[in-house]
This record gives sequence, C-alpha cells and structure tokens, in this order.
Amino acid sequence: MPSFRGASADAVVALQEQVGPARSGSAEQAAKVSDDLLTVAATLRGEGALRRFLTDASVPAEARTGLVGEVFGGKVDPATSAVLSDAVSRRWTSGSDLPLALEHLGVVAAVTSTGSEAGRLSDELFAVGQSVKDNAELRDALSDPARSVADKSALVDSLLAGKALPATVTLVKQALAGTHHTVSAALTEYQKVAAESHGQGVATVRVARELSAEEQERLAAALERQYGRAIHLNLLVDPDVLGGIKVEIGDDVIDGTVSSRLEDARRRLVG
Repeated sequence: MPSFRGASADAVVALQEQVGPARSGSAEQAAKVSDDLLTVAATLRGEGALRRFLTDASVPAEARTGLVGEVFGGKVDPATSAVLSDAVSRRWTSGSDLPLALEHLGVVAAVTSTGSEAGRLSDELFAVGQSVKDNAELRDALSDPARSVADKSALVDSLLAGKALPATVTLVKQALAGTHHTVSAALTEYQKVAAESHGQGVATVRVARELSAEEQERLAAALERQYGRAIHLNLLVDPDVLGGIKVEIGDDVIDGTVSSRLEDARRRLVG
C-alpha cells in the first residue's frame, strides 16, 4: 500500500473494506468498480480545482458529496458512487492523497475481480515486471514520453490480451500512468497489494535451478512458520547463485547461496 499518514491512512483503511475480497458482488462488478476508480483517480490528478474542492475540510461534506455526484453520477457503477461519496466526506492529510487512495482502491478492486485466481494475478504481474526489466526494447517502449498512453496501451494489449487475466491487463496499463517511478516499480507495488489483499507476504526467491512443486511447498511452509502468514513465492533462476537459494522478503534477506558462502570465505581469508 502507498504510504499514507494521519487522517488519510484512517480513510484508506475504512474505504478498503468496501472494495476488498470480503465484499459481496460479482467479479464483473468488481472489475467495473476497478475501472471506475482508476478513471476517477486520473481525472482528479488532472483537475486540480476539483481535487482541492473535494478535499477541502472547510467545505461542508454535503457540498463535496453533492459535487462528486453531479460530476460522476450516472457515469460509474452505483458501488463506485458509494465509495466516492464516502471518500470525499472524509478528511485527507493532503489533497494529493485522494487520487492516490482511489488508485490503490482500484487496484484492490481489480484483485477482488480475480476471485480464487489472485495467485495467478500475482504471478503474471511478476512475470511482466521481469520482462520489462530484462527487455530493454520493451522497457524503452513503455517509458518513452514521446509515445502516447493510447499507443502504449495498445502495445500492452498486443502482448497480453487473451494470454493473461483481464485484471493483469488492467493493472499493467495502469502502471503506465506515471504515479510510480517506473513501470516495474508500479507492478511490484500492485503485486504486493494482490498478496496483502489475501493476507499474504511476497518473497523473491533466487535459485540456481527450477524448484519442484514439492520444494516450493516446503519453502513456502517454512517461510510461513517464520513470518506468521502465508507467503507468495516469486521464483527467479539466477546463474549467479551457483547453488542454494536467496530469499528476499521486504527488507529481510536470507542468503543461503554457494556464491555467498564463497564470498564469506574469501573475506575471512583476506581479513
């Protein structure tokens, strides 16, 4: 989740309950709410006067909810309207927090739309993120300021449509919005949201060879015992590992690789 402070943090926690996995409603409605929230977030980022009015605590809440209804009512799903009305009636630490929060809620709704396939969504977001990191041509095409967002979105469709979950396509396109430093950073954040929405952490595991399903289950179980919650594994075959594994969870690094042990031995000899 993006870093929110004070009143904004409280608002996001309350609003997330309306779009998270526990809410009722169909996958189709969740997908529509996601699209709506992401669109409204983009609108508020571009319309400073509207954003300032909707986050001005000196303006009566009735006036704020009334305006958001006039601007967006009839254009979004009723569930989205309820979220927007609730959002603008709350206090925000900074006016810029509102569109950022709506984007986050849109990501949560996209995750909700996948139902039991949230794990697949995480895997697909990770795979796309790795492709962007490893493929300079693709990375440049998606970050080129001279290319329109529509052109970049068409490129995403050509690569993913029919091959990935609709939510994956939605979130990869959202990563082009520029609210994160890079497309890869956005995809990493979205994958964390997908995992956290289902009570999971995310571990990047670097290995010298592919792990079997049984090995993955044992590693996931060991990490769950250590961290007290389920862990989604991002597996990377890395030739620099040589042997063993390297696990990264947040700021924690568990390095059990041969290359790490060799480096430790070299340092001891030198020292």
